[in-house]
Amino acid sequence: MALVDQLIEMLCRERGERPERCPEGLKDNYWRALVNVRPPAPLPKSYAALEGQYLAGKLQQRGVVDADKLQYNGNIALWRGDITRLKADGIVNAANSALLGCFCPCHGCIDNAIHTFAGVQLRQECARIMREQGHEEGAGGAKITPAYNLPAKYVLHTVGPIVSGKLTQEHCRLLESCYISCMNLAAQRGLKTLAFCCISTGEFGFPKLPAARIAINCARSFLKEHDIKIIFDVFGEEDYEIYSRLLAERG
Repeated sequence: MALVDQLIEMLCRERGERPERCPEGLKDNYWRALVNVRPPAPLPKSYAALEGQYLAGKLQQRGVVDADKLQYNGNIALWRGDITRLKADGIVNAANSALLGCFCPCHGCIDNAIHTFAGVQLRQECARIMREQGHEEGAGGAKITPAYNLPAKYVLHTVGPIVSGKLTQEHCRLLESCYISCMNLAAQRGLKTLAFCCISTGEFGFPKLPAARIAINCARSFLKEHDIKIIFDVFGEEDYEIYSRLLAERG
């Protein structure tokens, strides 16, 4: 039995269900959906071991990108790609206030991707942090966890501001705090490479241009006193063009 079939069977058994018949090409999505909706409950060690093998194989297929080999200008690099492929000391996750990842099956957000390819242990660790904290995570802070099955060493989780109307100074202050909190935490832990996604610009509605300007200004200010490599990881063409233009202004 293929690894993905074994994982699906174990997750369905846990739910008291029988696996549904699924075309071969959709089994990865079936497994992902089951993982996405699974609460952070204890799981057998056998599942974690099998999932680790499965995710290692998927990562080999997708390919690892070494953060140290990117092109830097003043310790800042711009890279367009899947952050779950990036071998860096730390990658930043745009989290929600529950800090448990995205529960929407196969959703396209970065929170979903990071939790999926890190494996179910990441949600368990985030749940432990939240139990100890005793309340939801506010915007502007940062938490750090192991990256488990990702090529990165750590994931830094930050909750950005939600912009549902006019952009305000408070929105900007909170977004700035996200970047500063992550960089300070990375420096405290001795991380040498840190990759940022575009915090708050997706589901949270922060306009892309001012968000990129805040991100770059925070990084440049931080790098005046710290020796760390900052990667801005973008996924879409619009974000890539915005960051390219802004980084060239003082290039």
